[in-house]
Amino acid sequence: MGKLLLFLLVGALCQSASLQRKEKRRRNAAGGNGSAVVVARPRTFLGDTFQPSLPPPNGTQAPGSSHSAPALRYLGNGTSGYLRGRLSTRVIPIVYVLVVAVGVPANLAILYTLASKIRTVSSAILYCSLAVSDLFLLLSLLFKAHYHFHGNHWTLGEAACRAVTACFYGNLYCSAQTLACISVKRYLAVVHPFLYKSLPKRMFTAWVTAAVWGVFGAAVLPELLVRQSYWIPELGRVTCHDVLPLRDDSHRFLLYYNLLLSVFGLLAPLVVTVACYGRIVRELNRSHHDWAMYIKASSLVMAIFLLCFAPAGALHFLHYARLFSDGTASLYVHFKVAVCLCCLHSCLDPFFFLLMSKSAGSRLYFRAFKGKTLSLSGREQQQQQGRRRYNRAGAHEEETKTEGRIEGAKRTGRRAEYNSRV
Repeated sequence: MGKLLLFLLVGALCQSASLQRKEKRRRNAAGGNGSAVVVARPRTFLGDTFQPSLPPPNGTQAPGSSHSAPALRYLGNGTSGYLRGRLSTRVIPIVYVLVVAVGVPANLAILYTLASKIRTVSSAILYCSLAVSDLFLLLSLLFKAHYHFHGNHWTLGEAACRAVTACFYGNLYCSAQTLACISVKRYLAVVHPFLYKSLPKRMFTAWVTAAVWGVFGAAVLPELLVRQSYWIPELGRVTCHDVLPLRDDSHRFLLYYNLLLSVFGLLAPLVVTVACYGRIVRELNRSHHDWAMYIKASSLVMAIFLLCFAPAGALHFLHYARLFSDGTASLYVHFKVAVCLCCLHSCLDPFFFLLMSKSAGSRLYFRAFKGKTLSLSGREQQQQQGRRRYNRAGAHEEETKTEGRIEGAKRTGRRAEYNSRV
């Protein structure tokens, strides 16, 4: 799947480059001056580049307003309302900070656990890849929170804007695909156990993980090649990725490219994950064994995955479809809220790892606050309790036999002493 996605993405890039060359030849033949109208920019509000006749405003503009970014005239009141509103300057960055505060220590703890206690190498590879991807995403959230808290004013330069944008969206796709791979692994282990046992799991897992990170590289490359920061004179600030030019051929290929990413990077992993966990729950419900804990855990993981990724995937696709059909960006605000919700998975993934590790076949335990060792599989808990009761009963029986032998020896000794005296 990773190779197919990479092939499709490269094909889209080649097609876009061919379209751009044809457009340039047409404009040169017509004697154009570069002002022809092009299609809307993806994942952003719409704007037009222009040369400002007045110097940038001062006094009331955002702090740190010295800039070298080209000027851009934003279009529509929705752009100004979002960039000035409390949703983007307070609510979204506060959520980002909370996610970082919980997610960073949790993912670091998972990496430590994987390095010191895990016994299943194939599971360790996938969970390590997921934790690293989540940490990169959380790192980008720090810079995005700084940007939003400063009134959507970017002060760190164009290179940093490109890197943060690429890291943010690239790791969203990478995490979604890794979670889909984990769900497929669990599906094979539960529904097709004999096939799963015969597979070279380490080699397959290593190749799948490499393919996922290859898709990550393909996903972030276009974000690194085009300008992301622009000066908005009406607002007195430099935006990072929120407003891109409407009449700029250099950004046209992003529309087709991100349409593919929305399908293969978010929607396809969502469908695979839901299908796998749905089949797992169905299979375990038909079993004669007690899998209630695993069924509840699988249902919870599937529900949270839907909550985090379904709105972002659907709005991601609908936003690009609207841009492709009529050039409007009215869904961008809803998309930003959905992406904020999607980021919650980066702090929830470590807890899902703890919840599912025992039932997925690992021998991992974790310590409760009182120092007791807990297992998250109810069936294995019952088995362990039964073994402990059996061991205690056997020890008690052995102790009773030993005491009987000692008492018998004492009686024999007293009888011998009495006979010697007589």
